[in-house]
Amino acid sequence: MHTENGWITTPVTAGLLRGALDVEHTEDGVLPHRLPARARAQCADAQLAMAESQPSGVRLAFRTRATAVELDTRPTKRSYVGAPARPDGVYELLVDGRPAGRGSVPGGNTVTVDMVAGTAEHRSGPPGTVRFGGLAEGDKDVEIWLPHNETTELIALRTDAPVEPARDPGRRVWLHHGSSISHGSDAASPTTIWPALAASLGGVELINLGLSGSALLDPFTARVLRDTPADLISVKIGINLVNADLMRLRAFGPAVHGFLDTIREGHPTTPLLVVSPLLCPMHEDTPGPCAPDFSEIAEGRFTFRALGDPAERASGKLTLRIIRGELARIVEQRAADDPHLHYLDGRELYGETDSAELPLPDALHPDAATHRRIGERFAGLAFDADGPFAHRAG
Repeated sequence: MHTENGWITTPVTAGLLRGALDVEHTEDGVLPHRLPARARAQCADAQLAMAESQPSGVRLAFRTRATAVELDTRPTKRSYVGAPARPDGVYELLVDGRPAGRGSVPGGNTVTVDMVAGTAEHRSGPPGTVRFGGLAEGDKDVEIWLPHNETTELIALRTDAPVEPARDPGRRVWLHHGSSISHGSDAASPTTIWPALAASLGGVELINLGLSGSALLDPFTARVLRDTPADLISVKIGINLVNADLMRLRAFGPAVHGFLDTIREGHPTTPLLVVSPLLCPMHEDTPGPCAPDFSEIAEGRFTFRALGDPAERASGKLTLRIIRGELARIVEQRAADDPHLHYLDGRELYGETDSAELPLPDALHPDAATHRRIGERFAGLAFDADGPFAHRAG
């Protein structure tokens, strides 16, 4: 670290980051990744590249006496042709585990997406700064949660007192994999995506592998889960397989078995929770694929619709109801020899009654209030005394 005009600049390194599985060194700083380089090299899909580089659940964590903190970043923002500008991503400050401020970074790179033409144009932009002031004096643990929906290059961390890496909190590590809902789509902020809320309520450290559009039973993702140290693991399977129309029933069962087999190679006795899809009315009995409806995009709204035909179930096309039945069957079969394997029906997190009260705004993703409900429900079901993630002696 070095001092400049009363500020101390500390290089951002992997030692200051939690929730990232890889750190790419750039010309100006570092870029956190949620998939390691080897996994990224095995799939050239642009959607996956965007999703894993968005730092959902990733935070800087350090201990300091500083009363002011500045973070220079270069975000990559997305805009959509014909739609109003999207709000800037949110950075959240926690001090000793409690919310202490929010901010955003203007500017940065821009990716302009034409969803009708299927094109994307990238424009480079300048870095910006988010500043948090008025912090209490004295030693404290500080976390800066990065925007869950904005790729974020970290350039410089400045404080008015020295920093050191945060102490090991001694909490269990929860490794979670899921779709855009787990990634945090349409949540209000990085600490209010449902996995972050559940982790806070459960008193655990989160590593979030919620990958928007990319929970597809990919073997490289299973290997990442296998190789990442964790005390608790959950995998939420289903919605992306249906809305991408990726596989048929014949392939689905063996793919699930293979995915779980790979995880168990590295975590033979770790509590492993398989979570089936939340209720999504358009795909309960209608197969995918799904596609966006752009008729209201000028007002900042678009919805999704299922393009499949329920009659196609007879030929092996997947629906959410079919997937839940298969997952329940597979977990029951495997649990006979694997007492640490558990199943949770996603409709216990968001079901028929919830859909009537809090419908999915775009027919696919929950809003901020629903993220909170899902997070609270998951914490109650998974971390309570009788749950699969309960903290048991020995």
